[in-house]
Amino acid sequence: MRALLLLLTVCLPLSLSAAERLRVVTSFSILADMTRAVGGTHIELTNMVGPDSDAHTYETTPDDARAVRKAQLIVENGLGFEPWLDRLLKSSESPALVIQASHGVIPRSLEEDGHAIPDPHAWNNLANADLYIGNIARALATLDPANAADYQRNAAAYLVQAHALLAEAKRMLGSLPADRRSLVTSHDAFGYLGQAYGLALLAPQGLSTEREASAADVAALIRQIREQHIRAVFVENIKDPRLMRQIAEESGAKIGGTLHSDALAAEGPASTYLGLYRDNVETLYRALAGH
Repeated sequence: MRALLLLLTVCLPLSLSAAERLRVVTSFSILADMTRAVGGTHIELTNMVGPDSDAHTYETTPDDARAVRKAQLIVENGLGFEPWLDRLLKSSESPALVIQASHGVIPRSLEEDGHAIPDPHAWNNLANADLYIGNIARALATLDPANAADYQRNAAAYLVQAHALLAEAKRMLGSLPADRRSLVTSHDAFGYLGQAYGLALLAPQGLSTEREASAADVAALIRQIREQHIRAVFVENIKDPRLMRQIAEESGAKIGGTLHSDALAAEGPASTYLGLYRDNVETLYRALAGH
């Protein structure tokens, strides 16, 4: 009996250690969902920018700083999307492995204020999920090789769903006639989606929501909507809809629905990344096809 107690005393710390979950921090809700899908029960996940929230204008909190210092892995989008996180990482001197989930994406480039800058919204082309999920799975396996097979299996299962949804999106949006492929969104977040399906997108704001559209920009956009007979404008879940409602009213276009750009919905079909993508595609198709 004494020998058994001694054996339990020796083995108990090892069992507890084996049960510890990898501490992971993600920058915003879309990455949190991807990382949770791959990491499963092996990770303890903390996310910074939550559902229906704007990562462009986010301000970090003391809780964020504590989470970053304790993290073993930090997953950010990259492509200049989270400058606030880069500053936090520098000030906190976190020992965590930091990865950019978008690594390997060939970025779109847009000109703002005379400078070419990369478009960070690469998740809005579902084809890039292979890169995002692959980068996350490799990072988890590097830090937790004992569970590497689970991470790879979860990633593969997730991508099966993503590829099926890609085929469905191509079928739906690919069927739109040429005169129903133009639309307006609140900010320039859907360029990758437009590039993938041959849609022409306009927006009163640029790549970031930090810059407000000027009255002249709005007036020029309204004229363009009228001249090009654009049928639909869309509000976004992270933005106040009043400007888009004004643009729709003054241009004669209709509100086509709500698109989820930089964040998941707090609840409902768009509360996961794959659900978000499906919801966006179906919303676009209904409005542009006139259904």
